[in-house]
Amino acid sequence: MAAGVAAWLPFARAAAIGWMPVASTPMPIPPQDRKKIQEGLVVLNVSGTKFQTWRTTLERYPDTLLGSTERDFFFHEETNEYFFDRDPDIFRHVLNFYRTGKLHYPRQECISAYDEELAFFGIIPEIIGDCCYEEYKDRRRENAERLQDDEEMDASNDVTPVNLTYREFLWRAFENPHTSTLALVFYYVTGFFIAISVMANVVETVPCGTLPNRSKEVSCGDRYALAFFCLDTACVMIFTVEYLLRLIAAPSRFKFVKSVMSVIDVVAIMPYYIGLVMTDNDQVSGAFVTLRVFRVFRIFKFSRHSAGLRILGYTLKSCASELGFLLFSLTMAIIIFATVMFYAEKGSTATKFTSIPAAFWYTIVTMTTLG
Repeated sequence: MAAGVAAWLPFARAAAIGWMPVASTPMPIPPQDRKKIQEGLVVLNVSGTKFQTWRTTLERYPDTLLGSTERDFFFHEETNEYFFDRDPDIFRHVLNFYRTGKLHYPRQECISAYDEELAFFGIIPEIIGDCCYEEYKDRRRENAERLQDDEEMDASNDVTPVNLTYREFLWRAFENPHTSTLALVFYYVTGFFIAISVMANVVETVPCGTLPNRSKEVSCGDRYALAFFCLDTACVMIFTVEYLLRLIAAPSRFKFVKSVMSVIDVVAIMPYYIGLVMTDNDQVSGAFVTLRVFRVFRIFKFSRHSAGLRILGYTLKSCASELGFLLFSLTMAIIIFATVMFYAEKGSTATKFTSIPAAFWYTIVTMTTLG
C-alpha cells in the first residue's frame, strides 16, 4: 500500500505546482456560480424561435423595448422566457444590433415589415449603418411612391359613378380600366394594336426576295407596301383616338400635354402624319425618312399596360443620382484615355486619331467591351 502511494506521489506534486493537469477536462462550475450565470442569460422566444443572449447585452440600450423594464410585460414565468409574437427572421438583425451596436438592413425583407419591427422594439432607423442606409432610403422612397399611387387609385375607385361627370368618368376609365367592361375592352384593344404596330415595324425590314426586273433584294415593307400602310393606318387611328380622348378627359390638359407619356404618344404617331404630307421628291422627303425611327417609341406605350414597366420607371427615377454619377465617371474616363491615345500617336502619319473626339469611339469600345 505504501509502495503504491509512493509511486503516485511525484505525479500529485507535479499537478500541485502546475507541471501537468490533474484532468483533461475543466472543473465543473460550482452551484452558486452556475446560478449567477443562468440569471445573466435571457431567453427570447420569437414566434417559436428561441434566442439567447446576456442581459447586459440588452441593457446597453435602455431606450429600447428589450433594454428597458418594459420587456417584463412579455415575460412568462412558467417557461422562464420572454415571448414576442413577431417575425423571427427580422428579429435576428434586431438582436445583432444589441450585440454589435450596428444596425443593418436585410435586402430580402419587405421594407414595411422591417420598419414595423424596428418601431415595435423602439429602434430608430436613422442609426442604420452607412453600408445599408442609402439602399434603405431608396427602398423606402420607392415604397412611399408606390403606396401613394395605390392610394390615389383606391380613392378614384371609391368615387361613386353616379356623381361623376362624363369627362371624369372617361378619365377614370382610362386610368383604371377595371372600372367597367367597356373600359377593359378598350384597354386590351389598344394593347393589341401596340403589339401589332411594334411587330410590323420589325417585320417590314426583313428581306422578302427580289422584284421583277430588279436584281437587288427588297424588304417586306417595300414589297408589300400597301398592306403595311393599311396596317400602320389602322394602328395610328387607334392611337390618335386614344390620345384625343385622354386629352379631352384630362383634369388638367396643360399638365397632360407636358407629361412623359403624352410626349411618347405624339412622337409615336407623328411620323405617319408627316409622311402623308410629304411629296415624292427625294430632296424634300429624304430629310424626314429618319422620322420613321420614332415609331419604335410605340413600345413605350406598353408602360400604360404593365405594372412591371412602371416599377422599372420608379426604380430608374429613384436611382437618377447614382446613374448620373456613373455616366459622369464614364465620361471623365473616356476624355482622359482619348487624350492619352491622341498624344501617343500624334507624330504618326498613319494614325486614325486625328483629334481627341476622333479617339472617343476607340476609347468607348475598348472600355465597354475589350477593356
